[in-house]
Amino acid sequence: MTPAGTLGRVPPNPPQPASGLRTRLVALAREVGKFGVVGTTAFAIDLTIFNVLLSVGSETLLAKTISTVIATTFAFFGNRFWTWRHGDHTNMARQYTTFFVLNAIGLGIALLCLAISHYGLGQIWPALQTPLADNISGQFVGTAVGTLFRFWSYRRFVFRVSDDPKMTSPSSAVSDSA
Repeated sequence: MTPAGTLGRVPPNPPQPASGLRTRLVALAREVGKFGVVGTTAFAIDLTIFNVLLSVGSETLLAKTISTVIATTFAFFGNRFWTWRHGDHTNMARQYTTFFVLNAIGLGIALLCLAISHYGLGQIWPALQTPLADNISGQFVGTAVGTLFRFWSYRRFVFRVSDDPKMTSPSSAVSDSA
């Protein structure tokens, strides 16, 4: 028994090495966070331009296409030079082209959601042909589904991120946080 007010000797817990899975999950979380920041900024650009174009009388699908192309250009540079700065960067022309092709598929997903709502269901319920309904179907639903596709495809086909923990380790990611 130890005297009152003392705990005696408490053995220290030896530091546990991070498991490979834990290291990869931490790196993936950091990657998703950066992708989210770039994507949120690109989304704000897209949303703003889309609504400005609608307010000046642009056709709905044309406005969405223009706003997406401008936001995509921003997203490419943000993702290439920040999110996946340690990925494969050997051929910028190939990356840029592949990025835009895959983003066009993501745009197609958003346009499909918008077209189904505005032109399909809007024929039955005219309330789905309002700017609010267009924003919900094109900007929120379409963008959300397209974003899932974009993250997977950019990581796999554009920036070719390695599963090597040294490539995206938390220690190297700390210096990337700026």
